[in-house]
Amino acid sequence: MKKINLCIVLLILFGCQQPTNEEAETNNYRIAYNVWTDQEGDNYEVFSMNSDGSEARNITNLSGVEWTYFANGSDVLYISDKDTCARCYFLYSTDAYGTEHTKIGGPQLKDSWMSTRKSGEEIIVNPRVQGDSAFYIINRSGELVQKVYTGLSYYSDPSFSPDGSEIVFRGSEKRFRPNTGYQDELYIVGVDGSNLRQLTYYPKGDTTADWYSYHAGPPFWEPNRNIITYHSKQQGGSYLFQINPDGTGLKKLTPDSILVGWHSWSPDGNMIAFDANSGGKDGKMNFDIFTMDYETGEITQVTTDTLFEQAPVFVEIHTPK
Repeated sequence: MKKINLCIVLLILFGCQQPTNEEAETNNYRIAYNVWTDQEGDNYEVFSMNSDGSEARNITNLSGVEWTYFANGSDVLYISDKDTCARCYFLYSTDAYGTEHTKIGGPQLKDSWMSTRKSGEEIIVNPRVQGDSAFYIINRSGELVQKVYTGLSYYSDPSFSPDGSEIVFRGSEKRFRPNTGYQDELYIVGVDGSNLRQLTYYPKGDTTADWYSYHAGPPFWEPNRNIITYHSKQQGGSYLFQINPDGTGLKKLTPDSILVGWHSWSPDGNMIAFDANSGGKDGKMNFDIFTMDYETGEITQVTTDTLFEQAPVFVEIHTPK
């Protein structure tokens, strides 16, 4: 495990100490993440590990594509194309150790992040339903609770506000296609489809992002601080930013030295996990999992192998069976 700004002086001076409250809270989580285990066979699996990278295990073990986009408490939500056509996704859940798997049901899904409200009883997803253009809020049985229409040509990656009354999402007035003027930004809308407003504005004059690059990557509405975080390709790099829901307080969180991808927050609001291009042999990309202490900015590289490991989420743990 590699650390940026690693400090071991306290350990040398004072020896072993009882874990602090923050350490104890961190030990209550594992990190679930996605691994490209077979590039030729297009096989992705969901793994989980301790927050320090130890005890990693495959918790799906299936052919095809399994990918997690969210965890609520001890529940890992993942999409899978098992028992259907290739890349035809439906929603499933398991725990941090993959001991049991449940199909939640509901519509076929697009490749999109998701979110929960009402203690995980309701999930907002991006469905693939011909003739419809809305986010769906479904219950734990997959039954439709409510549709959320944004009025935009492109919409993806919804995240509930802390009180569940609004969502922040990636959107565009143009469809996701080349040479059409497509550029994604973050928007906020009420769950009843009211009060749509644009939240982010990509820097004018910055041409370093290709049309398909994230101008505003999948957002996470962090409830402890009521801030929204996202990543964006700017000035030739990819960095994590935070912004307030009213559009103020824009702040860059990660240094220029690291190229950040998908991310999520620990439930206590102390840690951010993200994937980043850690570099590979012969200039090839290689994605690993990192964590960052929000208050200190200390970044820890958690995985160090040659597999593509991406989109980490924090999941609460119980004693493994």
